[in-house]
Amino acid sequence: MKLSIIVPVYNMAADRKLEYCLDSLVGQTIQDYEIIAVDDCSTDTSWDILLRYEKEYPDKFHAIHSEVNQKQGGAKNIGMEKAQGEWIGFIDSDDWVTPDFYERLIRKGEETGADMVGCDYHLTDEHSMKIGQVVHNNKAEQTGILDEEKYRSLILDSGSLVVKVYRREIVIDHPSRFPTGIFYEDNALANSWMLRAKHFEYIQEPLYYYYQHDTSTVHTISVKRCEDRMEAGRIMLREAKAYGYFEKYYPELEFTFTMLFYVNTLFTYMQGVRPIRSGFVRRLGQEMLENFPDFQKNPYYMERVGAEEKKLVQMQLASTTRFILYYKLLWGYRNLRKKLG
Repeated sequence: MKLSIIVPVYNMAADRKLEYCLDSLVGQTIQDYEIIAVDDCSTDTSWDILLRYEKEYPDKFHAIHSEVNQKQGGAKNIGMEKAQGEWIGFIDSDDWVTPDFYERLIRKGEETGADMVGCDYHLTDEHSMKIGQVVHNNKAEQTGILDEEKYRSLILDSGSLVVKVYRREIVIDHPSRFPTGIFYEDNALANSWMLRAKHFEYIQEPLYYYYQHDTSTVHTISVKRCEDRMEAGRIMLREAKAYGYFEKYYPELEFTFTMLFYVNTLFTYMQGVRPIRSGFVRRLGQEMLENFPDFQKNPYYMERVGAEEKKLVQMQLASTTRFILYYKLLWGYRNLRKKLG
């Protein structure tokens, strides 16, 4: 079989989100493919929808029900165990793709000999095929036969996992699997996948539609989501050490961990979690220093992180109490100015 598309599903029945995604998959122009949709213990009618699609498209659609909610990582793992394709693709169950998305990516891979192929995507808040805000998922200079310089670039700017297809041997013929029970599971394995690839190609066109809505993972801030992002960072480091690329790509991994585990978590927590717990913030900074005590000297950190963020990070590491008070005053003042016009 040419392609397996894995779709983790959890409570996506409302507003026809799931059906819009699945309709884009069953109508793909590529031949010889399967869709493996894994219901992660949904409490709405998502499972019924999957059964209907399996009945309507028995030759290509497989519905699987997980008895235990494992989050997207666990659902993807279930799909990977069943996948028969030479190529593997993943899609979030509230997103959709152009009819020729998989055909074009795989054709590009087979014409060039690439084992990983990506493209750009749209950000959109409506169910349509209109072009929305285009996001460049990768860079032209990352493509071709992969060498050390390109690997470093891909670790720093990997792009989204769902906007790529992978040769089977990269993702399935290998013991690593997604962590279960957490969000941000892609971050845990992305580096290992990319460093196993030998040749990457990239179509600079937006062929994937990334749906933005209030319940998206990226728009929901909670202590659980912050802790999940931190755990994904820990797993990312364990993967690097287990498979022998931690030392070689130390600066890139240090910066990636810094942003994933610490900087992004710190500022999303401060913006979205109430009440703010000083103990959580303090432990976050302490664990960051335990892993990378000199991260503020990292060349990518010095180049890519803004001056204000650097100042706030330095303040948090010196005194969590002072940082929290300063942050509250700073954003209280900014919100007041915004309200007053």
